[in-house]
Amino acid sequence: MNLKDSKLIAADRNEVWQALLSAEVLQQCVPGCKEMSGSPEEGFEATVVQKVGPVKATFKGAVTLSDIVEGESLMLSGEGKGGAAGFAKGGAKVVLTDEEGGTLLSYDVEAKVGGKLAQLGSRIIDGFAKKMADQFFEEFRNTVQGSSEEAEGFEGRENKKGWLGRLVSNQN
Repeated sequence: MNLKDSKLIAADRNEVWQALLSAEVLQQCVPGCKEMSGSPEEGFEATVVQKVGPVKATFKGAVTLSDIVEGESLMLSGEGKGGAAGFAKGGAKVVLTDEEGGTLLSYDVEAKVGGKLAQLGSRIIDGFAKKMADQFFEEFRNTVQGSSEEAEGFEGRENKKGWLGRLVSNQN
């Protein structure tokens, strides 16, 4: 399954970049993620619970970052094992570019599954993978820019807090 899309995020490129490297932000954005730990340098460990058609599984896996061009692009790669349900693995090439009103995050996702999951058929798997990618990047945008109700750009951001603002204010 391949999926290409992009999201305009009402935040500067550095703020979006820092969010991509944050285990806390990634945990919030991965649908069904129960825990995430690690660092960009060493990779992240994650536990994700998902139901795909009739198969519900807990996946334990790793996410690594590679092909890093500071502030511009990176490759997120992950692989999870769900016991008898099978496995899921994939990657997303993420590219950030400056746009009027914020940062354009473009992504190209490729995902594969095996085991019982693969027996569900490509239509179910492709639909599920697309939904997961869409949910992740939509939640990522909402988390970085703050409230999803206000996305007018930088002018309207004084009263809302993105992930960085919430983190700083929670430590005071």
